[in-house]
Amino acid sequence: MTDLTAAPTTLTDAAWTERFDAIMPFGSSTASKRPRLLPEEPEVVVRGEGCRVWDDRGREFIDYRNALGPITLGYRFPAVDEAIRAQLDRGILFGHPSPLECEVAERFCQHLPGMEQARFLKTGGEAIAAAIRIARAHTGRDHVIQIGYNGWLNGLGSGAAALPGQAMPAPAGVPAALAALHHPARWNDLTQVAELLEAHPGQVAAVVVAADYARMAEGATFYPALRALLDQHGTLLVLDEIVTGFRIALGGVNEHFDARADLAVYGKGMANGMPIAVYAGRREVMEACGPGRATISTTFGGETLSLAAASACLDTYLGSDVVGHLWRQGTTLWDQVRGLFESYDLPLSVAGLAPCPAFVATDDTPGLLDTFLRAAYRHGVSLYNVSYVNLSHADADVAETVERLGRACADVADQAATA
Repeated sequence: MTDLTAAPTTLTDAAWTERFDAIMPFGSSTASKRPRLLPEEPEVVVRGEGCRVWDDRGREFIDYRNALGPITLGYRFPAVDEAIRAQLDRGILFGHPSPLECEVAERFCQHLPGMEQARFLKTGGEAIAAAIRIARAHTGRDHVIQIGYNGWLNGLGSGAAALPGQAMPAPAGVPAALAALHHPARWNDLTQVAELLEAHPGQVAAVVVAADYARMAEGATFYPALRALLDQHGTLLVLDEIVTGFRIALGGVNEHFDARADLAVYGKGMANGMPIAVYAGRREVMEACGPGRATISTTFGGETLSLAAASACLDTYLGSDVVGHLWRQGTTLWDQVRGLFESYDLPLSVAGLAPCPAFVATDDTPGLLDTFLRAAYRHGVSLYNVSYVNLSHADADVAETVERLGRACADVADQAATA
């Protein structure tokens, strides 16, 4: 086994990517974690503390990937880690429910608007699959409209839908008959949703929506209009809050935009990195997965370490204004990054709401965003297409980030000038 506490190696010594590629398809169990921008990007991360991570070469990065979203409080956050250790002494999993399973569900429903019943799974993708099954059981309908990416179990691509009444090509490994029941639609395109509903009258169980990060503000008008449209057709609204929950607001876009979801799925922000997701909703709808109806069951749904982490995480959210911190620090940081792009005349921007915006190119300059991300890694800042602040990003960390990214922007501008 590799000793990761040994002295850092040189850039040319590491071969993690080759090893990963040899032993597992896609080079990682999580597709988005496979490094693309070597040698600047870390091949592996071996330690995290607060808002920083270190790779196997000893390089330190101020981190805004946050494990692709789950780290909302910071790495090794004491309250969460202590709750996990305390529960470990009591046991991880039993043949009957732990009191935590009931208590966390009660607290979740108490603090998230519109949620009356809840159950737990381990990942957001399977929780979305559960919500779709519940919607079908409740309505007796088979078709589903999907907006945005709803996890690999239900992924239908970019949302550039076919013409109404026409099926999209089936994703690899999905039977064509099943794919024909799923219809992707574009974000904030109410006309397209209406056309799909009319093409399948009385057959659409639910519209499942994951917000567009760069254009999320459009939800202020889109969600109310979508809710009204779905009410006309007897179709359920399912919100994919895996990223937006516990970040835009405790209740995500459902709370922030008063979307009035029938079902909602939360995941990444719940437990500061522990694997847990929840599917929840109105009691009348959730009863569709009760005894004798749509069976959704998993041995690990009530695993106690993740539930303990979720409870401690919720305590912190309620006691430390975590969401307010994400908005304030995010606004400060991304406003200054936009200013850097303008100062160095780089056709890049940061679009969307402050807790989870997206980097976007403002012209068709090929590869510019990747060039910037490489430069950011080189100067010790770990970013992703969608980047996040966490509770551990203090004012000094944000200021240091801006200074480092200023040097990164200077590098990109110099490179463009000499190209």
